[in-house]
Amino acid sequence: MNVFSRAYHFVLMLLLIAAGIALQRAGVVDYFSQPANWQSVLTLTRQHFQLVAVSMSLATVTGIVIGIIFTRRFFRPAAGVVMYFVGLGQTIPSLAVLALIMGVLGTGGNSAIFALFIYSVLPIARNTLAGITAVPPSMIDAAKGMGMTPLRILVSVELPNSMRVMLTGFRIALIINIGTAALAYLIGAGGLGELIFTGIYLMQPDRLLAGTLPVTFMALFADFLCGLLRYALIPRGLRLQEG
Repeated sequence: MNVFSRAYHFVLMLLLIAAGIALQRAGVVDYFSQPANWQSVLTLTRQHFQLVAVSMSLATVTGIVIGIIFTRRFFRPAAGVVMYFVGLGQTIPSLAVLALIMGVLGTGGNSAIFALFIYSVLPIARNTLAGITAVPPSMIDAAKGMGMTPLRILVSVELPNSMRVMLTGFRIALIINIGTAALAYLIGAGGLGELIFTGIYLMQPDRLLAGTLPVTFMALFADFLCGLLRYALIPRGLRLQEG
């Protein structure tokens, strides 16, 4: 086992060295060595983060509410139809969604946030619905036998037992959102897409990578945070049952 561990660290070191050499040859190191470029990248990263944060907050609240409502007995027969209409946003290519919304709301950050919201709400709503539906009826019957109210059953039984599936939907939506937010530049909403598309148009690899790398790190960090949320939101007993 020790031999495999050393081999892993050796290969990882070689990959890091190779990545550093590639970035140096592409001019990324020189690009970031200039303070003005640093300031530009930080500003665009902040814009990108704001687009993701606002749209994901709206999508998370909306998706969870939709998922909960259509698991209730009265609304459950309409769940399939509602999920179909909620999912229409993802059947249309992201550029087309941006173009359609730009035609209605104009250019700018609000249009980009609305487009990202539409693109992110489906995985959250669908996984919330699937997670709550998959809760064993015996658990719900036991909770009713203990005298729990429907709200208490939802908070104490259904949501904790469906949290793993819900977090999977949130993770998928978040990663999609971070990548799609780069397109917001095309409708005047700023973000790291400005560096990416400018680098493509001008054939400047340093500028292209200066925009791509923060997006990549943001997605990786978001994936890491979703792993931490699993430990924070899923009760320890349920995590042990999952293995």
